[in-house]
Amino acid sequence: MTLPLNPVSGDIVRISGAGLGGWKIAQNDVQVVNTTSLGGLAGAVWTPRESIRDWTSVAFSADGRKLVAAAFNDQIYTSTDGGVSWIPGGPIGLWRSVASSSDGSKLVALGYGGQIYTSADSGANWVPRDSDRNWQSVASSADGSKLVAAEAFSGLIYTSADSGASWTPRESLRSWTAVASSADGSKLVATVDGGQIYTSTDSGASWVPRELDRSWQSVTSSADGSKLVAVAFGDQIYTSIDSGETWTPRAFTRAWFSVASSANGSRLVAAESNGQIYTSDDSGASWVARDSNQPWFAVASSASGSKLAAVVNGGQIYTSAAATATTPGAGGSISGAQNDAITLQYVGGGMFNVLSHEGNLTIQ
Repeated sequence: MTLPLNPVSGDIVRISGAGLGGWKIAQNDVQVVNTTSLGGLAGAVWTPRESIRDWTSVAFSADGRKLVAAAFNDQIYTSTDGGVSWIPGGPIGLWRSVASSSDGSKLVALGYGGQIYTSADSGANWVPRDSDRNWQSVASSADGSKLVAAEAFSGLIYTSADSGASWTPRESLRSWTAVASSADGSKLVATVDGGQIYTSTDSGASWVPRELDRSWQSVTSSADGSKLVAVAFGDQIYTSIDSGETWTPRAFTRAWFSVASSANGSRLVAAESNGQIYTSDDSGASWVARDSNQPWFAVASSASGSKLAAVVNGGQIYTSAAATATTPGAGGSISGAQNDAITLQYVGGGMFNVLSHEGNLTIQ
């Protein structure tokens, strides 16, 4: 349907799709819809940030305003304005992975041949923890109290229940590549290069092998730990909706290197090495290619999936945010699937605001 040609300020437009074909709202000339409240999927446009460095990892606070990123043989960098500006901190290290609490105050960073470093003040100060190891990956619970870290090159998994002050060795010697955690830190998942995926439901005390041996590179989890996504180099993207018990292959065979998820697991971002970034708004069932071919090394997502970040090894940090409005005029639209709904109110000057919505809507 097309929006009313001559609406009066305060007019309400409501659409709820019952049919299998879904629905689409078209606009007349000079009309536009303010979509800020939709928190749509980012990824259409990417903006380069900071300087060219050997970036290896990036993480968001839940709202997407605070970020932490690290570069190899460099420092740890933090941002409080969604990635527009960055402040260096911490020692120079062979940094490999970073993680953040949901509010962005508690951070953790680790790398090859050094200690784990934690910060309780959004990166202003850093404290060394545990011992020098070839650390590979780290993940955090939402409150930053429960952490999980993995060693590379036939190492162990380590867990902490006190924000990194003390660590307990877990599982067996394997070539761990990535770890991810549920919001409460109880459900964990870890991947092995040339091995299997391992899951835990007791904060790392015990682990169960899953799926087949593949060149697993990265894994991510929804907040409740039920939806998992893992990527394998020279293979496909794999998704699970039962906390890792079963897995479904998705997308095409590519040099997949990193993946990240929104809190509900519906919005995903994945990157291939020396390839493109891909996004999904249907829990991995379908994917859209984004940006250009670069040596992408890591990706991150805000809780809503409306803000994304990606880093290039030997390049810059890139950020992407969801559209805050439709394209003005006849080129703009909003569409939804069966059972999706939206309520708009006309506020004058050709502008409609979104009062409420249901489902993952597509903004054009």
